[in-house]
Order: sequence, then structure tokens, then C-alpha cells
Amino acid sequence: MAINTLAAATLFMRQLDKIAVQDAVTGWMDANSGQVIYNGGDEVKIPKMSVQGLGDYDRDTGYVQGGVTLSYETRKMTQDRGRKFQLDPMDINENNFISTAAAVMAEFQRVHVIPEIDAYRISKIASETITADKAGMIEYGYTPGAASTSALRKLKEGIKAIRNLYNGPLVCHATPDFIMELELELAGKITAVTFARGGINTSVPAVDGVPIVSTPSNRMYTAITLYDGKTSSQEAGGYVKGSNAKDINFFICPRTTPIAVTKQDVMRIFDPNINQSLNAWQLDYRRFHDLWVLDNKLDSIFLNIKDTKE
Repeated sequence: MAINTLAAATLFMRQLDKIAVQDAVTGWMDANSGQVIYNGGDEVKIPKMSVQGLGDYDRDTGYVQGGVTLSYETRKMTQDRGRKFQLDPMDINENNFISTAAAVMAEFQRVHVIPEIDAYRISKIASETITADKAGMIEYGYTPGAASTSALRKLKEGIKAIRNLYNGPLVCHATPDFIMELELELAGKITAVTFARGGINTSVPAVDGVPIVSTPSNRMYTAITLYDGKTSSQEAGGYVKGSNAKDINFFICPRTTPIAVTKQDVMRIFDPNINQSLNAWQLDYRRFHDLWVLDNKLDSIFLNIKDTKE
């Protein structure tokens, strides 16, 4: 019986989405996509609101008129990424195509797609925070475990910096090195909380109620370079640390600050009889996505960087 390629592609996408939810450390940022107005193309509009505070009530004239300003920030989606794979029918047959293709795409998702999305989002948050350079929101030159330093104090200082302006739920992303120092300092007394990420509940360490999400060091850069997959020396695709990038120890922000949007996350399958290029199974994967931080939210991110400031 011939394989229903549309059904297979749908099945694969469900499996890939499940892997992404479980393995992507920044999956919680997608929950903020509802703030975006999207009418097609590569532009989105993000509403930004400001209101005036309370005034004195007058028993004769009543209320003081207040003002509400509602504007829209227009942002462009820039990350249009994809890849295709060919599977020779001599290497597989219809009986094992599903399992072979599923293994290929699952490996692709785990090793390349998820790390790149995480690294891009984190580098975007970091680069915009550095550009804004809000007073007291960036610390440079701290190496976890260095003599006469306290990981707990560094974290609490970051939480305090945000709490001076914002009192909602926060999230912290930290490298394994930083978390290890924190746990050693607390001598096993660190608390744990349940953290929801893409509908999956996980138990993570927490300080002052702020969940700390362990994030691989190779996703914690202030900038990355994306390979196009075709230029000489870039054929492998994916990303690498930016040439002038710095290493991040941790960052803290409100759950509502980063707005991550994915407008295309699709997979197509062509069997050897339809593939016009080769007598081979062809698997196409494309993801069109981006992340933004509103201008009026740039003072709600605290960044701790391992390298010194240049």
C-alpha cells in the first residue's frame, strides 16, 4: 500500500512538536504570541499601552480626566529557516520509511532546530538589553565559582533590580555552571517549583519563587552567527557563537516580556514518484519565526555576563 505522505507529514510534525516542547528551554516564550496582530507577510504589529495614574477626586467636579495612549510597534519577522533531506529508496522501503524518516527528523529537531531557536531567542534578548543599557540591569565580569563571590547574591541582586519596577512572575535562565555554584552554596537547601513549558510541567530549582531554567552554555551567547547552509564553510548550517559575543551566566525577566512568534512550522514529504529532482524520498522542513521585546519592557531584563565589558 502506498504511503499517505500528507498523513505522514502530519504525524511527523506532531512528533517534532512534542520533542520541541520537551527539549526547548525557551518554549514558554511562545505563550506571549497572543499579543501580536498578524495580517500576513513578514510584519507584525504589537500593541503598546500607557495610562495615567490616579488623581484627586473632587466632590463638586468629580473625576480628573485621565489619558490612555494605545499605539502599535511594527516589527519584521527575520528568521526564515529550512532544510531538505533526501532518502534513497534503495536504502529504505515503504515498510520502514516511517520509522527511518521519523528518526532522521527527530535527530534534526533535537540536534539543530531546538538549540538554534533557543540560542537565537536568548541572543536577541541579550543584544537588545545591551543596546538599551538601562541603569543597573547589566553586570559584567562574573565567573561562577571565583574566589570571594556568591552566586546567590548575584541572583538576588538581579531579582531585586527587576522587583524595583515589576512585581509579576519572573523566569531565570542560567548555565549549568552557575546553577551548580548556587546549589553548592545553598548546600542542598534550594527549593523547587513547578514550571510550565508548552503545556509540560517540570520541576526546576527556584530562589525567592523565581524558577531557574537550566540552559546549555552553548545557547547562552549575547550574539550568534547563523549559517545559510550554502556559502562555502557554512554548508553545515545551524549557528555558531558570534565573533564578538560574550558568554551569559544568567538572565532574568518577567514571563510577559519576550514575545516569541512562529508563523510557519511545516514539513512536506515527496515520494520518489513525485520528487522531480531525484529518485528519492524528499523531506522539507521550514520554520518562520522571531522574537521581540517591546521598547517599554527593556528595563525589565537583568543580564549577568561572564566576560568583562570592553
